[in-house]
Amino acid sequence: MNRFLFKHIDNTGLVLWRVVFGALIAIEGFGAIASGWVRRTLVEPKFTFNFIGFEFLQPLPGDLMYWYFALMGTFGVLVMLGYKYRFGMFCYALMWSCVYLMQKSSYNNHYYLMMLLCWLMVFLPANRWFSIDARQSSELKSPSMPRWVLLVLILQVWIVYTYGSIAKWYPGWFDASVPALFMKSKSDYWLVGGLLQENWVHWCIAYVGILFDLLIVPLLLWKRTRLAAFIVSIFFHLFNSIIFQIGIFPYMSMAFAFFFFSSEILQKRFLPKKKLYTKGEIIVPNYKPALLTIFSVYFIIQIGLPLRHWFFKDDVLWTEEGHRLSWRMMLRSKAGSLTVWIKEKGDTEKKRYNYNLLLSKKQQRAVKSKPDMLWQLAQRIKQIEEKNGKKDVEVYMDSYIRVNTGIYNQLTNPEIDLAAQPWQHFKHTDWILPSPEGFARKK
Repeated sequence: MNRFLFKHIDNTGLVLWRVVFGALIAIEGFGAIASGWVRRTLVEPKFTFNFIGFEFLQPLPGDLMYWYFALMGTFGVLVMLGYKYRFGMFCYALMWSCVYLMQKSSYNNHYYLMMLLCWLMVFLPANRWFSIDARQSSELKSPSMPRWVLLVLILQVWIVYTYGSIAKWYPGWFDASVPALFMKSKSDYWLVGGLLQENWVHWCIAYVGILFDLLIVPLLLWKRTRLAAFIVSIFFHLFNSIIFQIGIFPYMSMAFAFFFFSSEILQKRFLPKKKLYTKGEIIVPNYKPALLTIFSVYFIIQIGLPLRHWFFKDDVLWTEEGHRLSWRMMLRSKAGSLTVWIKEKGDTEKKRYNYNLLLSKKQQRAVKSKPDMLWQLAQRIKQIEEKNGKKDVEVYMDSYIRVNTGIYNQLTNPEIDLAAQPWQHFKHTDWILPSPEGFARKK
């Protein structure tokens, strides 16, 4: 165990990863301002749909969220340069975690992955070479790292890709109908728009997606297939970047290659002045028990979270229970319609409520098909109406959704007051109606 985990190996891959990762998270911080993401997601909305239990996390008032993201971008630059590395990485991890937990209207799996990687990087010795910190401190400078550092990063990436593949093992992906739905909105793309509507392209996307996610890590681990797998990875992620426009995630994924290529190759290509470490010392730290405990618990959680939807009643595609934090990437297309009714104590009839006045356009699209967001909207409406002088306000949600190629079906029980219902974190929510048979398929 000591030889496997605590043998020191060359740290060139980790150092290069820190530089690229720092640059990418800096781009994420500054780019969110430039692209209007901060404005649309955190400035314009009157409130945000935070992760339930984190209601205290709300955007800063006025233009302060722009300064917030500019500061995050600056911390990203510190990480890239390796200056005050742990301070910069900790601050970015904390600030990004707050952003992630304070809103769900713009949910992406790579936001979650960024949060995990940021916290992992806080504890990794990524600034011991090719950094300002290392130049300023001879005690800190080192060409090596314990092997467990590399294993932690590879295992995290492996979990993401493997569950990304497993989640696609369902009829809507096997028959290529879901990729076809995604491609419909790309028909106006210059040069490739027409090609993306071809049936054979949809089948390629479906099965290349399944096989790539399942096999890419094993193929990168095996020396004989590593180069070919990396070339395929470049094409795969550039395709995703151009077609789906998903920010820094494809480039972060390509940078994962630093974990797999040998230090000899990386050192020759990128850091020729760095002396290759080959001593292979085994240094067991005093904190070994704490290290093993923390990472064992962490990876048990990472392996368990994507499986939790199997313990909820009904299909996760319908209920969304267990969808988040599970690497369920690009699995379904949803549309919805929503009518909200309210009734004050003593009233005999419900009154229609214009909820659109409370929400941004992005929030309006997201809330219609997400039960947890419907519940949060009901709580918000109750608070607003009672603040305006009404008493014992009841809120009813009449929601219909369409999943993939299916037809519209009623999602919520319109006779239940959602404002009076507690949120169930660990059990099925009964006011979500049972999924109709074949709800995600053409009838």
